[in-house]
Amino acid sequence: MGNICRSPMAEAVFLSIHAREGTSGMYEIDSAGLLDYHEGELADARMRAHASSHGYTLAHRSRPVSKDDFKHFDLIICMDEQNVRGLRQLTSNPAHLAKIHLMTDYCIKMSATEVPDPYYGGDNGFEYVIDLLEDACEGLYEEVRSKR
Repeated sequence: MGNICRSPMAEAVFLSIHAREGTSGMYEIDSAGLLDYHEGELADARMRAHASSHGYTLAHRSRPVSKDDFKHFDLIICMDEQNVRGLRQLTSNPAHLAKIHLMTDYCIKMSATEVPDPYYGGDNGFEYVIDLLEDACEGLYEEVRSKR
């Protein structure tokens, strides 16, 4: 929602996969939130700390989704159904609507219907989100690579 926990973490994981696979720069990857109340801020300090313990650096600054994102990006990946609904309210264009997908649809090993927001929870929630995003981003990478 605010682009300070899940989405920046997903961006960092996906960028890391691209670096590992030697495909950095082949795709533009960015994260955004539905709300602008954290605009310009770094990711939540707890998420940055947990990310760092897994070898990730979260340098992204929060920004809200813009209508231009629907034109600019091939895929719009959401963390939960609330975000899907919010994004669908921003456009009625069928081509834009077709770009909206749930991150958990790409999970390979784990089974989940959403990436839960760890903001109001404890350490276990942040760790679970990282594990889930690592799994889903691997699946998303394979999907994107197979369509290239």
